[in-house]
Amino acid sequence: MLYFSRWKIIAILIAIGAGFLFALPNLLDRQTNEALPEWLPSKQMALGLDLQGGVHILIQVERESLRTEKLDTLQDDIRRLLRQNRQIRYRLSRAGEEAIEVRLRDAADEQAATEILEEVTAPVIGGLFGQSQIQEVEFSQPSDGVLRYELTSEGLEQAVRSAVTQSIEVIRKRIDELGTTEPVVQRQGEDRILVQVPGFNDPQRLKDIIGTTAQMSFHLVSNEMSASDAITGRPPAGTMVLYEDSDPPIPYLVERASLVRGENLTDAQPGFHHQTNEPVVNFRFDSKGGARFCQVTQANVGRPFAIVLDDAVISAPVIREAICGGTGQISGSFTVEGANNLAVLLRAGALPAELTFIEERTVGPGLGADSIEAGRIAAIIGAVLVLIFMILAYGFLGILANIALTANIAIIIALLSVLGATLTLPGIAGIVLTMGMAVDANVLIYERIREERRGGRNLIQAIDSGFRQALATILDANITTLIAAIILFYLGSGPVRGFAVTLAIGVVTTVFTAYTFTRLLIALWVRWKKPTELPRRLITFLPVNTSLKFMRNRLLSFPVSIIAAIASIVLFFTISLNYGIDFRGGTLMEVRSKSEVSDIASIRSTLGELNLGDVQVQEFGTPQDILIRVEAQNAGEHAEQSVIAKVRSSLEADYDFRRVEVVGPTVSGELAQAGLIAVVAALMAIMVYIWIRFEWQFAVGAVVATLHDVLLTIGIFSLLQFEFNLSTIAAVLTIVGYSLNDTVVVYDRVRENLRKYKKMAIPDVLDLSINQMLSRTILTSVTTLLALFSLYFFGGEVLASFTFAMIFGVFVGTYSSIFIAAPLLILFKLRPGQVAGADEKEAGESKAQPA
Repeated sequence: MLYFSRWKIIAILIAIGAGFLFALPNLLDRQTNEALPEWLPSKQMALGLDLQGGVHILIQVERESLRTEKLDTLQDDIRRLLRQNRQIRYRLSRAGEEAIEVRLRDAADEQAATEILEEVTAPVIGGLFGQSQIQEVEFSQPSDGVLRYELTSEGLEQAVRSAVTQSIEVIRKRIDELGTTEPVVQRQGEDRILVQVPGFNDPQRLKDIIGTTAQMSFHLVSNEMSASDAITGRPPAGTMVLYEDSDPPIPYLVERASLVRGENLTDAQPGFHHQTNEPVVNFRFDSKGGARFCQVTQANVGRPFAIVLDDAVISAPVIREAICGGTGQISGSFTVEGANNLAVLLRAGALPAELTFIEERTVGPGLGADSIEAGRIAAIIGAVLVLIFMILAYGFLGILANIALTANIAIIIALLSVLGATLTLPGIAGIVLTMGMAVDANVLIYERIREERRGGRNLIQAIDSGFRQALATILDANITTLIAAIILFYLGSGPVRGFAVTLAIGVVTTVFTAYTFTRLLIALWVRWKKPTELPRRLITFLPVNTSLKFMRNRLLSFPVSIIAAIASIVLFFTISLNYGIDFRGGTLMEVRSKSEVSDIASIRSTLGELNLGDVQVQEFGTPQDILIRVEAQNAGEHAEQSVIAKVRSSLEADYDFRRVEVVGPTVSGELAQAGLIAVVAALMAIMVYIWIRFEWQFAVGAVVATLHDVLLTIGIFSLLQFEFNLSTIAAVLTIVGYSLNDTVVVYDRVRENLRKYKKMAIPDVLDLSINQMLSRTILTSVTTLLALFSLYFFGGEVLASFTFAMIFGVFVGTYSSIFIAAPLLILFKLRPGQVAGADEKEAGESKAQPA
């Protein structure tokens, strides 16, 4: 185990050197980084929105509006086709929400009408990859003289997919017009679009730009009657009443048929009127639109025409003369920003369907900078504490472990940079947590080496055996954490995914640096110094050979744990958790007073007058910072958006908005469901893994102990009413991984001792195993807690609930691995012969196989 060929040494050192080299750009500012030679790596980690500020919006394509539009189009197509044969007399009516019925006055016209309308039932090219035919409209004949044309679910799904694809392109064009850097616009699921715009500080303008459908058309104003008469009476056929968006709204009676539509526009630019200097929008038609506009204006000189955007009249100028140059100008009491926004919308094109904002998260640049600083301080303090502790615990070997830990962090940062992964605030927490947990592998190896040395082996044999014996335990312990990280990545979202990525990468790099790199360092030390004894510890935290009788306490620990678990369940159903907006919906805002101290009473009074329901206002970290929670409005997704506008208008004069999160009822329900599935899936997946690696008693015992830890965590959150959000779910899953890590380490030693001491009673085997691993358990817990306490005290308020859950989880995880998981093996009547017999069977099978 201590022999390394020259090429293996070179390969390991190249991997470590590459890690430091690719991590280096993250320590340099952008200007210095750009000045480096081109052959050097220069790619930095991408910062998440919670660190650099920006806007995150989740948008849903409205299926109902799309269905209505498709049905309107179907009805217009049927009417257009039947008008070609004026001998067919008919009446159109809607049958439910998805069908049009054609009732013929003469049943003899059925065949002729059916042949004419074959066009609307023709299949179209579609499908997920555009390689199949889709029947958008189905034809049926419920009775004589009645033809029924119904939209198919397959056709509607195709319309939704097409609308999402087209909307992504339109939204991307609109955002690009704003001049932002590296926006993210991508499909999420079947009918949703995720938009992330880093560094953008005006979420309302972004929503206005994204959410406006921008269907522009030009209509003649009807002179058949006045708009007021049409409102009180009945508008003439072929006309409709539209309103100008003014105060008060001005009605116009316009012809339903449009003269020219927005699709004919090729360009639109903001400008100023040459006489009044008011902001205007100058537009240009394509050749077809220009010719049509010229023809219409030439035939209607002296008549007003309305410029309509999304069923609202922008302006209604009078046609003074024919406009034949293919250009025009829109004026209408614009502000400079309003004219610019309209020009952006017209250039990017219209959206194919109505969009609804179902989730919004905004982080101001100030909060992002504060989060980076808090994360940096927490990481430095956590690293220093862990490094000092390892030196105190292991002396020179601790220094080697610290070198491996430094390499581990460098490789994590390098991989995040190379893979283009996004570093979030929970991701920083993942790196700090990795620092605490990474030394676990070193502790396992070092403790095993010392144990082998005490058993009489010489130093080289002890080192060799220590690495070999610890490898299986290291892999089993880290794979359980990796399973939890993978499930968290697939079922999590946003910053939580960043945490999962960091944790998963940390698990892989930990195995490499703590096992392979540390083994190389020790091999070089042995080759260079030729020691005969292990370096001394600076501090001995536990006696060398403890013989505590843990199993005697199982009659106490079981009832205590059962009572605690039942109490947690009772607390959950009576007091319940203090759910964050991730799970119950609503609006959360973090604001900072422009003066030195915030006036909480004034904020409560101001917001109380807005009739927003339950509003919670509390200090958040400093006297300047306030956290505002507004309950879900239970009136649809649009109601949540109105909350932001009302609160902003009431407080923005005295407060800066540092963070805004809005979660609609649709997303909150999905997040709650995904969180529950994540915890259950993690427990099941890990149980299967342990069942494969051990016996069924070990698998069930590990899951029961972990479920105990999860229940107690939920109980303490119910009791203390800390906020329970997506980050807390991430913490719970990490607790699952950590608790199982601890349990698997104990179980691995139990399995080894069951093979070694086949005649020893199970309680004695368990006591022996726990005592042998006690030093490792305590040292690992201490290093993890050092990292977590640095996060809790210096990582900022945003990470407080996440870190508290982790700290509590380390305590209960350590307790359960000793007092729950191990004694359960006695309850399940595990016998030494079961493990030994399984091993002998495996050995026999391997011998029976040909070499």
